[in-house]
Amino acid sequence: MKISEHVHALKMPFKIEGPSGQSIPRFVYVYLILGERICLIDSGVAGKEKAIFDYLREMGRRPEEISLLILTHSHPDHIGAARAVQMASGCEIAAHAAERAWIEDIELQFRKRPVPGFHSLVEGSVGVSRVLQDGDVLDPGCGLRIEVLHTPGHSSGSISLWLPEEGLLFSADAVPLPGELPIFDDATASIASIERLKAVRGIRALLAAWDEPRREMHARRVMDEGIGYLQCIREAALGVASADPCSGADPMNLCRLVLRELGLPETMANPLVARSIQACPDRGDQE
Repeated sequence: MKISEHVHALKMPFKIEGPSGQSIPRFVYVYLILGERICLIDSGVAGKEKAIFDYLREMGRRPEEISLLILTHSHPDHIGAARAVQMASGCEIAAHAAERAWIEDIELQFRKRPVPGFHSLVEGSVGVSRVLQDGDVLDPGCGLRIEVLHTPGHSSGSISLWLPEEGLLFSADAVPLPGELPIFDDATASIASIERLKAVRGIRALLAAWDEPRREMHARRVMDEGIGYLQCIREAALGVASADPCSGADPMNLCRLVLRELGLPETMANPLVARSIQACPDRGDQE
C-alpha cells in the first residue's frame, strides 16, 4: 500500500497460539521508506521476508538495496524475520539500547517473556549494529530525515519515528486500541509517550504496527482513545485491588477480574496481559 511518495505499508497476517492452544489471527504492519537507499521499519514474523522482497521487486527495487532495518522494539512480531532480511541484504540493524539484549539473544527474551509459539514467530537472533537514542536523526536519502522518538511504555526501549518532510508518524505499538489485548510494561509511561506523540506538529498520518493507517484528525482521535483505554485499565486494576486486596496474589485471577470489570472477554486472559495488569500503579504510586 502506497502511503506517500516514498513510504509504503505492508500488512503482514500471522497467527498466534491462544491460551488453550487455539490459533488466533493477527497482523502487523511493516513499512518501507524508499529513498536513495531503502529503510525497512520492523520485519514482521519469521518467513515474512519473502513478502517484503517480492513487494520490492514489484516496485523495481532489489532486496539488496535495504541498507537499514529499524526495529521499533524487540517483540516477536517485529523482529521475527530480521535475521533473514539482514542475511539477504547485509543491512545495518538499528534499535534502542534497552531492546538490544532481547534482539541479540532471543532465548533470553523467551525465558523472560515466554510467548506461546515464540520460536515459530522468530527465526533467530541478530546483532544490533546501530544503537539508537532519543533525538537521533537518520538519513535515508532523497532529502528525507527520520527522527527517533523514545516512547517507552509498551516496552522500555520502544521507539517511534517521525518523517517530518512527509508528515508521517510511525508509532509501532505505542498507541493501544480500545478492546484489543492490553499489553504494556508501564501504563504511566505509555500515557506519557502518547501525549508526546500528540504534541508532534504537522501529522498527516499515524502509521501504527497493529492498526490501519490513520489520517490527520483520525490520528489524533486514535491517540486520545488510546490514552482513555490505558486510564480505564489502570482504574479497573486499582478498583479490583481495592475491593479485594488478595486478588493480586494470583496474577491470572487478577487479570480475569480486571478484564471482567472492563467488559472484555475472559478469553483474553494470558500471562502477557496479566503482566500488563500487574504493571498498573497502585494508589501510592499515583500520589
